[in-house]
Amino acid sequence: MTVHSPQTPATLGADPGEVTDGGKRRVGVIRLIRRYPTIAIGGSLVVAVILMAIFAPFLGTTDPTSISTRMRTREPSAQFWFGTDMLGRDIYSRVLYGARVSLVVGFSVAILASVIGLAIGLVAGFIRAADAVIMRVMDGIMSIPSILLAVALMALTRGSVGNVILAITIAEIPRVSRLVRGVVLSLREQPYVDAAVAAGTRTPMIIIKHILPNTLAPIIVQATYICAAAMITEAILSFIGAGTPPIIPSWGNIMAEGRALWQVKFYIVLIPAIFLSVTVLAVNLLGDGLRDALDPRLAKQF
Repeated sequence: MTVHSPQTPATLGADPGEVTDGGKRRVGVIRLIRRYPTIAIGGSLVVAVILMAIFAPFLGTTDPTSISTRMRTREPSAQFWFGTDMLGRDIYSRVLYGARVSLVVGFSVAILASVIGLAIGLVAGFIRAADAVIMRVMDGIMSIPSILLAVALMALTRGSVGNVILAITIAEIPRVSRLVRGVVLSLREQPYVDAAVAAGTRTPMIIIKHILPNTLAPIIVQATYICAAAMITEAILSFIGAGTPPIIPSWGNIMAEGRALWQVKFYIVLIPAIFLSVTVLAVNLLGDGLRDALDPRLAKQF
């Protein structure tokens, strides 16, 4: 007598190998979330902010630059969810569109500073003759507080998103280059590097094949912190009038325009400040999770 195992609708017509692979993937995702919850929380919040910025035109917003003096300083209501500012502009629309500026500045600075700082750090760490000159220049730049350096650079140019990105990037490059240099100094003493040198491998190939891959993990983690710092710096520059032009809706500009009415219309400053804080917190949580996940000492436990 043959006994047939019952088949459920989920398994009818399914390939057992595919079900097993799918189950393994789900288990892997669950394990990742349980082991590194900060990656899940921070990554989810970052994705939510990115989607909010991309789909801002479809989320019940209006023109963020539209002025209506008849509707100025309205309290949050069903018509104006976050209220209006002193020019009658919808704060809800300005906050959602302002996320675009913060994300563009944060991600652009993180990418540019990481790439340029990586190149400088690799050269300084592996080529001893260039180390002293390059790092003294980096030390000189780092001796100036990043916000003051950014303000000074913005004073030499006109206010625009591109110039803000350039100014913050220059201030962040030395930190990346010093991090990479420290990693390279420890890597170049490894036996496999000595073996490559003894085999006659050229220096550029040693850097690309043996040094560069081992610097990516700390660079990725550092890039998240640079992204968060760049968002705060952009908000500070806009708040003091040295960042993006006032016509561009950014969280720093919104807070700057509402500070005169802070005591009576606190929501004009509070709402964009909350969005900025949550976004920065999300990026930092993601960076903390990536640091734990990419730490070689924890790799064997994962």
